[in-house]
Amino acid sequence: MRRRALVITDDAARHPFLASLPPHVRKTGEVRVIHRKKPTTSGNSIRDFLMNYCACFAAIAVFIA
Repeated sequence: MRRRALVITDDAARHPFLASLPPHVRKTGEVRVIHRKKPTTSGNSIRDFLMNYCACFAAIAVFIA
């Protein structure tokens, strides 16, 4: 049988893992929402993708031929 550390549990936590956490970790105060910027596609990234695609296509074509 696995031994567990003795901790004070909170019956309102509804889950055994949450009940074993200290109160300052479980506090349900303000929730932070992180808004990330939508990635933009620049002309350089499209150009780099097309250059790599063409280089790989040419390398495979030379290898097959």
